Amino acid sequence: MAEIRVPELAESITEGTIAKWLKQPGENVDKGEFIVELETDKVNVEVISEEAGVLSELLAAEGDTVEVGQVIAIVGEGSGAPAQQAPQATEAAAPAPAQKEETPAPAAAVAEETSSSDRTIASPAARKLAREKGINLADVSPVDPMGRVRAQDVSAHNNAPAPAAAAPAPKAEAKDDGRITREKMTRRRQTIAKRLLEVRQSTAMLTTFNEIDMSKMMELRSRKKDQFFEQNDVRLGFMSFFTKAVVAALKKYPYVNAEIDGDEILLKNYFDIGIAVSTDGGLVVPNVVDADRKSFAQIEASIGELAKKARDNKLTLADMTGGSFTITNGGVFGSLLSTPILNGTQVGILGMHTIQKRPVAIGDNIEIRPMMYVALSYDHRVIDGKDSVGFLKMVKELLENPEDLLLGS
Repeated sequence: MAEIRVPELAESITEGTIAKWLKQPGENVDKGEFIVELETDKVNVEVISEEAGVLSELLAAEGDTVEVGQVIAIVGEGSGAPAQQAPQATEAAAPAPAQKEETPAPAAAVAEETSSSDRTIASPAARKLAREKGINLADVSPVDPMGRVRAQDVSAHNNAPAPAAAAPAPKAEAKDDGRITREKMTRRRQTIAKRLLEVRQSTAMLTTFNEIDMSKMMELRSRKKDQFFEQNDVRLGFMSFFTKAVVAALKKYPYVNAEIDGDEILLKNYFDIGIAVSTDGGLVVPNVVDADRKSFAQIEASIGELAKKARDNKLTLADMTGGSFTITNGGVFGSLLSTPILNGTQVGILGMHTIQKRPVAIGDNIEIRPMMYVALSYDHRVIDGKDSVGFLKMVKELLENPEDLLLGS
């Protein structure tokens, strides 16, 4: 017999949530095979079995919060078929549950009911729901012909009409008329909410704005994109230009690439640029490590790989930690202007927005140009207005002269 425990996840992560059981009781398990997917504050982690055998018992249900080191499943010896038959034989030998009496049961009967509930074959989700609703699993009539009680059986039992002689029920909650759907926040969404609130409460956040004429960048990209793809097997996008411009501006304004540690300012001499990626589970920010040492093609490849890993829930803790500055692009969703919120302990974040044609003054003439508003949110405790405005102005100037940026890289 082997115990499946929640593994050590990271120094700052002590618990997780059972996202999905990849194996069910009675199924064969190979050594090294994935058993369960855990959702943590930052990434999803798949837990393996250290031994081969049969998954005999699940000790936590999907949605349960579990701690590092906690036993969440048992893998026993043998093959899957006998493991499924044994509980059925036990159930068949057990006497049928007695009809519910109209008078309160004595204490001995209550103990017997609890014991019979423990012997009932039920899914972890059904056991969890029964505990929450105070239902004895032995009283639930399963739909499954093999006698396994599932969550829907518990729900159906709970919604069944009460016997006429039953004791008065507690005061019912307000009737659900369908106007509200209650949905539990995922662990990742809870963490996002908590950290965003902490940033708002613990920083002196301010935002400054500018706008970029995207004409030259769009023309250069259109002219070079086919050659770039042929040479590098990756498409030339706007994010590599913005990343390169940000790195150059951070080198000139080092306090934008810093963080506060107590009464000290930590100036970072590395340039790991976080790129915000939207997923079904929420916003994640993996990092392009050493962006200052990467070419345009390497940056585009890194961003594409990180975005795919984010969508597939394959990001690792290494992908998510150590960033020094973040870029977020609300423009992909059509945002014209926003004030991005700082990412963790970082003191600066650049917000990109949608490209929109607008009339602008070019000398003494009015021309229609593709323009983008950009925003720099920063921690005023570290960065003064002069540096914040100078940083954003430099980003603007570099991106409005992208050929020099491309050649200079």
